[in-house]
Amino acid sequence: MRRIGVLMTGAAGDAEGQARLTGFLQGLQEFGWTAGRNARIDYRWAADNAERRKYAAELVALTPDVILASTSPSVAALQQASSTLPIVFAAITDPVGQGFVASLARPGGNTTSFALYEYGFSAKWLELLKEIAPSVTRVAVVRDPSLPFTSGELGTIQGAAQALRVEVSPLGARDAGEIESGIAAFARGSNGGLIVLGSPVVLGHSRRDH
Repeated sequence: MRRIGVLMTGAAGDAEGQARLTGFLQGLQEFGWTAGRNARIDYRWAADNAERRKYAAELVALTPDVILASTSPSVAALQQASSTLPIVFAAITDPVGQGFVASLARPGGNTTSFALYEYGFSAKWLELLKEIAPSVTRVAVVRDPSLPFTSGELGTIQGAAQALRVEVSPLGARDAGEIESGIAAFARGSNGGLIVLGSPVVLGHSRRDH
């Protein structure tokens, strides 16, 4: 019986998170691993950094064979909790720039996986928005500035904005109140569009963006 730890971002009832876990379990089964038969899986769901540190320590104490970490804050918490237990991450942008691995070719340490996408992909979001709504001349980029990778994504979007004749305005997303007030203020203008960068805070309040 192999033991797997899973540290997820958000609440246990989050539909998107549950869908990701379903895909994970299906993938395990395709390779012959079934929960309760030859694999034991311990789940923890963390909504903020305090919970992430707590649950990261709990999972490490269980000494699993490997830990799956969803999103950057989960990886950071687990790396602080252990430098030896194998960690596989998911939904991570720029793992090298965030200091999780030494390089993509040779990650080193106890953490590995693959990058979600290159920063250049961020420009495609702006191009797609302009294609869908050609009249857009103002675009708000909702991001959590405490996450280093969002600076790279924002920079790429800003670099593509001039050619598309679009003015880009970054909006903070540290909490629900900042998201609501920022979007409400931006929406008072005309010809606006919205790009939402991923983060645990944004994921937890995704319905407020609609």
